[in-house]
Amino acid sequence: MNNKSAFLNGLAAGIPIGLGYFAVSFSLGIVARKAGLNPVQGFIASFFNLASAGEYALFTAIEQVVTYIEVALITLVVNARYMLMSCALSQKFSPEIPFYHRFFVGFGITDEIFGVSIAQKGGWSPFYNYGAMAVAVPLWSIGTSLGIIAGNLLPALVVNALSVALYGMFLAIIIPPAKKNMTIAAAVAISFVLSWLFSVAPFIKTLSSGNRTIILTVAISAVLAYLKPIEEEAES
Repeated sequence: MNNKSAFLNGLAAGIPIGLGYFAVSFSLGIVARKAGLNPVQGFIASFFNLASAGEYALFTAIEQVVTYIEVALITLVVNARYMLMSCALSQKFSPEIPFYHRFFVGFGITDEIFGVSIAQKGGWSPFYNYGAMAVAVPLWSIGTSLGIIAGNLLPALVVNALSVALYGMFLAIIIPPAKKNMTIAAAVAISFVLSWLFSVAPFIKTLSSGNRTIILTVAISAVLAYLKPIEEEAES
């Protein structure tokens, strides 16, 4: 597959992804607006983050005026899965592919782009990812900016209603895998309970919400990874 064909195939795969991203990032824009970001700042934050959970954590951290270190750690922890996805996708790279292609493909990894990329059978090219990114990344970033603009123009009641849509998005993310995997379901349930306990427990409740999120995310994932490691599938 030549680079042009790979790019066009990626572009076609990126259109539905980008449309979905636009709707989700619009709701994230409402959260960004509540955190005090303007449309340009929201666009830049979305362009360089490209993660719904990561951006939500980022915007809520900004709203709560946490330290720069906390913002960096929260974003790193929440987005850590993308490092694993990048490592997995790197196995499809030919040894001759230059580093800068690896860098830009890694930058544009999202759950959906990883899914369509890893599913490519043979002859994979980084230009496939570039095609998907060419649609998905701008729509994601523009959606955030438009959400901020809408949040500035719409009545407060409507803005609050749109903010609730984001919680629906997170439920849509966690419920399907939780129904299929009891370990994930347990992690979700434990996180709900411990998040509440951390908010009322002596001393711990004095920590910023950012630090509490970091502690809980690392602790729960580490314990469950130790107790219930993912078994490698036997090669067919």
